[in-house]
Amino acid sequence: MLKEFREFALKGNMLDLAIGVILGAVTGAVVSSLVDDLISPLLGLIFSGDFSNLFLVLKEGTKPGPYASVAEVKEAGAIAVRYGLFMNAVIKFILTAFALFLLVKAMNKFKKAEEPAAPAEPPAEEKLLTEIRDLLANKQG
Repeated sequence: MLKEFREFALKGNMLDLAIGVILGAVTGAVVSSLVDDLISPLLGLIFSGDFSNLFLVLKEGTKPGPYASVAEVKEAGAIAVRYGLFMNAVIKFILTAFALFLLVKAMNKFKKAEEPAAPAEPPAEEKLLTEIRDLLANKQG
């Protein structure tokens, strides 16, 4: 059983999958930082505040609004649509998908499939036999 597991674990596809999962996790962390630390603050300038704190209160909680942040909304028990957090998640998804697309594209460039070689020319005997066959076919027809 140990031998079977070792063969399974050392197959090329299994190693490729493990590398993909690790690269995906690292890419996710980098993209999260990019969105949370760079893009959100820049978008926050446009929307006059922290982009991740954009929300629409549907029902006030025990403590009446206005609420300055998503944390205050949660603390008050209010019901709110937190579209800023949703937009962050969408941006993270798009950037992660794009980064993985670039990664796969680069990997495909390195793993260029060799173009199949032109078929070898048949030996002289085979050529001669083909010519004889064609001549016989033309005589009969």
